[in-house]
Amino acid sequence: MSLKTRIVLLAGDGLSTRGMYHGLKDEFDIVAVVLEQKPSALKMLRYRARTLGILQTLGQLGFIIYSRLLGRASHARIEQLLQKHELSDAPIPEQVITHIASANERGVAKRLQKLSPHAVVVNGTRILSKKLLASVEAPFINTHMGITPTYRGVHGGYWALASDDLAHCGVTVHLVDPGVDTGGVLYQALIKPEMEDNFATYPVLQLAEGVPLMRAALRDVAAGRLTSRAGEGPSRQWYHPTLFGYWTTRLKRGVK
Repeated sequence: MSLKTRIVLLAGDGLSTRGMYHGLKDEFDIVAVVLEQKPSALKMLRYRARTLGILQTLGQLGFIIYSRLLGRASHARIEQLLQKHELSDAPIPEQVITHIASANERGVAKRLQKLSPHAVVVNGTRILSKKLLASVEAPFINTHMGITPTYRGVHGGYWALASDDLAHCGVTVHLVDPGVDTGGVLYQALIKPEMEDNFATYPVLQLAEGVPLMRAALRDVAAGRLTSRAGEGPSRQWYHPTLFGYWTTRLKRGVK
């Protein structure tokens, strides 16, 4: 029987999930990778239109399309950062993956109970339900691409730079609760983007800092010393920038 800490990776598909898997697998026993389908873009847009307004939502949609093009144009820099920080974007072995429609569907809680992990590592899922979080005694631990609570939501690194707030441009590993990145803070670290970096590469820098922080949190789980603290600063949830807002900030402050 393995003496390694047993973890389940509950995640959405993407580079950060693959990087996290390969960053943890040698030290910890990843007994399963449960991959959630990407939520419906149409439902997301409808929700945003109701809560933020149609014009704001259309502006965000325009930026999302632009950011995908920026990601392709930044491929060489992303590969450079992956090599520099010894991160792997290799596929996760299919035999350890279970594909699901939603992390909150009934079968996920039952699967976690059967696997009985010491911790559930969360990465890029939708907001988890209270029922799922209470289904096992193991802590749910997330890597958030921002410093909480000031930069909750999405693209925390970018928003810190756009706000000229270098002191809060970083990554947080925290406990998961039913809120949006509101769980107790375990570890935090800052990043220092270079001239070559942009919106598409900030998350890679955050991942490079986040993987060691997640390792530290899981070691705390194994040693029975996992403790959290409240984050410092005002609490605010951020969304995607609009295309107009992004270019205005880029021209005024040089934040790419």
